[in-house]
Amino acid sequence: QMGLGHEQGFGAPCLKCKDKCEGFELHFWRKICRNCKCGQEEHDVLTSNEEDRKVGKLFEDTKYTTLIAKLKNDGIPMYKRNVMILTNPVPAKKNISINTVTYEWAPPVQNQTLARQYMQMLPKEKQPVAGSEGAQYRKKQLAKQLPAHDQDPSKCHELSPNEVKQMEQFVKKYKNEALGVGDVKLPGELEARAAENNNVNNGDRGTSAAVGAMENKSPDRKASQYSCYRCKLNMKEGDPAVYAERAGYDKLWHPACFVCCTCSELLVDMIYFWKNGNLYCGRHYCDSEKPRCAGCDELIFSNEYTQAEGQNWHLKHFCCFDCDCVLAGEIYVMVNDKPVCKPCYVKNHAAICQGCHNAIDPEVQRVTYNNFNWHATQECFLCSCCSKCLIGQKFMPVEGMVFCSVECKKKMMS
Repeated sequence: QMGLGHEQGFGAPCLKCKDKCEGFELHFWRKICRNCKCGQEEHDVLTSNEEDRKVGKLFEDTKYTTLIAKLKNDGIPMYKRNVMILTNPVPAKKNISINTVTYEWAPPVQNQTLARQYMQMLPKEKQPVAGSEGAQYRKKQLAKQLPAHDQDPSKCHELSPNEVKQMEQFVKKYKNEALGVGDVKLPGELEARAAENNNVNNGDRGTSAAVGAMENKSPDRKASQYSCYRCKLNMKEGDPAVYAERAGYDKLWHPACFVCCTCSELLVDMIYFWKNGNLYCGRHYCDSEKPRCAGCDELIFSNEYTQAEGQNWHLKHFCCFDCDCVLAGEIYVMVNDKPVCKPCYVKNHAAICQGCHNAIDPEVQRVTYNNFNWHATQECFLCSCCSKCLIGQKFMPVEGMVFCSVECKKKMMS
């Protein structure tokens, strides 16, 4: 029954529920914890070794193989993160103490000053300094933006051979057409690069066209004449910018503006997917191409799936969020965007009637006031003093009690 992946991250603490969760235990097909129902990315699950394998696999068979190294023992591609260690001498009273900051990832540029400037242009709480909230943020975004199950069929639950084939083709296609890694440069450097490209492209048609192109764009344009593709504001002199090869040399972004067009989160490690003039993170690029199952979070490659509540589901995954029973044709209630079968709803989520203290069935009428609920019946919704039925009448609420008149309220309160 249980796949091997199930030991992964077992017992890892939940960063959201803290002590309320006994530790991560993976549901057998949902990508969530069985104990607290939070997602895998809310738990401190993946070791950086596993993350590096996932990103390594993403870059395999692409032009970004310089960012990966093959492990000698099993030939698995590993992501070579550029870890940056900055040492700042801090003058103390007597002697100079050394203050070291480790960035768990930094842009892979030759020029360290540029990498430092890039980091400082990111919001403080998103800088991946080891041991800081920025490092946690990066870890969570790696899990969210680049789910292993969006690129690796073996990380998916029970795909048919045909679905595996379709998925492999899909992944191959996005590696060829959309996937890229941003580059950090000074705006002026791009100008030269674009001109060189023109030279190459114009090949035999005489170089005069290329020379013309270079003359129109004088190489000494001020940085302030370049504007950010996202916020449209100008670049500041001496500040690095991010450019994306798939978007072309004419587009630049401020480091903090290099974000996904759907979730507006920083593109983790500058890994982007380019489509129709927009930057996407991996998850939202895939969502723009394929339906995603709201149950197991995987992309759907079968022709048969169900649509309910504005979301898509594998047929076998349209299940009660509490007990996993299949809901096809059953009565269910949506609780926080998750379908719950009627018995579980009554047991775990139903409103309790202030009158008879029983759960209120989701299909019957009720009266709700300030988080208090009553069956909308003569037996339950009555004056707490004289028991007069209050349906359709004016009433005076006090905490969980209701009164028909000032007199009754006074009587009871005294």
